[in-house]
Amino acid sequence: MPTRAYWGDEGRPHRAVLDGTMREPLALRGFRSYWVAGTIGALGLSAMTVAVDVLVIDVLGASEGQVGLVRAAQFLPHLLLGLVAGAYVDRWRRRPTIVIASLAQSALLLAIPLLLLAAALSIPAIIGLLFAIGCCTVLISAAEKSYLPDLVPRRSLVLANARLGQSVTVAQTSGPALGGLLISVLSAPAALLVPVIGRVIGAVMLARIRRPEPAPHPQPPRLLRGIGEGLRFLYRHRTLTPLALSTHVWFVANSIAVTVLSLFVLRGLGWSAGAYGLVLASAGVGGLLGALAAHRAARSVGEGDVIISARILCALAWAATALTPNGAAPGVAVAYLCVVQLIYGFSMGIEEPSEMAYQQAAAPRSMLGRVNASMRSVNRSAAVIGALIGGILAGAVGFRPTFAIVAVVFAAAVSLVLLSPLRNGRSGLEQDSQG
Repeated sequence: MPTRAYWGDEGRPHRAVLDGTMREPLALRGFRSYWVAGTIGALGLSAMTVAVDVLVIDVLGASEGQVGLVRAAQFLPHLLLGLVAGAYVDRWRRRPTIVIASLAQSALLLAIPLLLLAAALSIPAIIGLLFAIGCCTVLISAAEKSYLPDLVPRRSLVLANARLGQSVTVAQTSGPALGGLLISVLSAPAALLVPVIGRVIGAVMLARIRRPEPAPHPQPPRLLRGIGEGLRFLYRHRTLTPLALSTHVWFVANSIAVTVLSLFVLRGLGWSAGAYGLVLASAGVGGLLGALAAHRAARSVGEGDVIISARILCALAWAATALTPNGAAPGVAVAYLCVVQLIYGFSMGIEEPSEMAYQQAAAPRSMLGRVNASMRSVNRSAAVIGALIGGILAGAVGFRPTFAIVAVVFAAAVSLVLLSPLRNGRSGLEQDSQG
């Protein structure tokens, strides 16, 4: 049976089978630490989502427009710093970058409950802190996805991303419920301690990885030239270009949707923080189910078709959100929206491993930081636009018409890839083309 050697943490070779089977990524010590760190971080950040929404809407009494600004502040750093971060990540060692940025992010997160306890927290203050937290996220995100191919063989990328997706969605399932519980029992500031602790633990886990990281290129291109190389590679690639354009439109629609969802549930329907947490947790359950099916789906039909099918399902889910029953019993309405969010989560859970593996396989290691950051930077810039549009639309036309508009924008994202070369695309073909 044909195999190739892959060197593990202690210098002993692991074997990855090239004919479709592969070693379990969790058998690799370095990936296990990366996986634990990512899972704990996701648990904290998903609890933070509920806490920040409740803090901004219920405690600080933000208007619809202010909610949009708060959401946009979390994505704006990707617009301003994303491309620069990607270029520097290709110049630096990636693991120390993640560790340092995670510790800085935990300190900034801790400032939110401390300011609230000191009666000094305001909408402008929380916008500023979330912007600074987002700057750390830019570095973490650019380095994380670029570091993963150093920990597992290329043939295991879909399975490794699926393992991450499975654990992250479990965290996203329990995180909102945990956040809602802590808010109900204690307070929103108490819930914000969860991501602080999570980031610290994750940084420690990553710092303990022993596997040597390949040195950066000894003579990297100048900053602006390096950024240009990453952008040209992404937007001149036969399959990555339509994928990128579709994903940018997807992020506009998704940002509108999640911005309006919090207002729709907490203000429009008048549900409690616990019910809102349950709705978000349902998306996490769906994400877990999708991640569990992701590897088998990618092997059966190819990563490209998985991405396209998942985006069609996502558009249908948000169209159904606009039809959430209003006059029904509260339990029926909650159950309906939970099912819809479960479908939405499933679409993301089954898509993301294929999307990330395809992208990681298509780009050479020396450009992974720039390609990942370019994609993420424009995605988050699109999310800034979406968040602002979401706040405006919610106030201008109402919640349900906004969700109908969202479904149309999601359909536009589907159209960009439906007739593109991404159909029938497989990351293995990209690996082969890389030699």
